[in-house]
Amino acid sequence: MSEITKRALKDSLKRLLLQKPLNKITISDLTEDCGMNRMTFYYHFKDIYDLVEWTCMEDARRALGGKRNYDTWQEGFLQIFQAVRENKPFIMNVYHSVSREQVETYLYEVTYHLLIGVVEEQAAGMSVRPEDKEFIANVYKYAFVGLVLDWIRGDMKADSQAIVDRLSLVLQGNIAAALERLRNDGPHQN
Repeated sequence: MSEITKRALKDSLKRLLLQKPLNKITISDLTEDCGMNRMTFYYHFKDIYDLVEWTCMEDARRALGGKRNYDTWQEGFLQIFQAVRENKPFIMNVYHSVSREQVETYLYEVTYHLLIGVVEEQAAGMSVRPEDKEFIANVYKYAFVGLVLDWIRGDMKADSQAIVDRLSLVLQGNIAAALERLRNDGPHQN
C-alpha cells in the first residue's frame, strides 16, 4: 500500500507541474489532487522536495532496467534520455526551480549505476582496486551528465540517439584501457 500511495503522490505532482511551477505547488494541492490527507503525505515524505527526489530516483530505476553492461550501456544511456524526455514538463520545471540540484543528483545517481556495472564487467579477471573502478565510473559519469544537462538546457532538441552514437565512438575501448593501466596485478603496477 505504501508504494501505491507514493506513486499516487508522484503522479499528482507530475499532473500539477503541467499547470504551475514547482514553487507554487503546496502539499495541500498534492493531497487534494490525490484524495488523501496531509498526514498521509508526511508519513511518506518530509516535504515536496523529498517527493521530487524520490520521483527522480523511482523514474531512474525504471528507466535503466537491466541495461548495465558493456553490450547494453548505450541502450541504457538512451533510455535515460528517453525517460527525461517522457518527463519533460517535470524535469524542466524542477530544473528551472530552486531544486536544479535534484535533477543533477538524479542524473549522477542513475548514470553512476549504469557505468559501474560496465566498469565491473570490463574489470573481470583483473586485479583493480575498487577505488580505481569507482574513479573511472565517476569520470565518465560527469561526462555523461554534462552531456545530458547540455541537452536539457537546449530544451531537449538535439537528437539523443546521435549523442549516444558519438559517445560510443569516443568511449570505444577506453574503459578497458584505463582499467589495464590501473590494474595492480602485473607489470603495469604503479
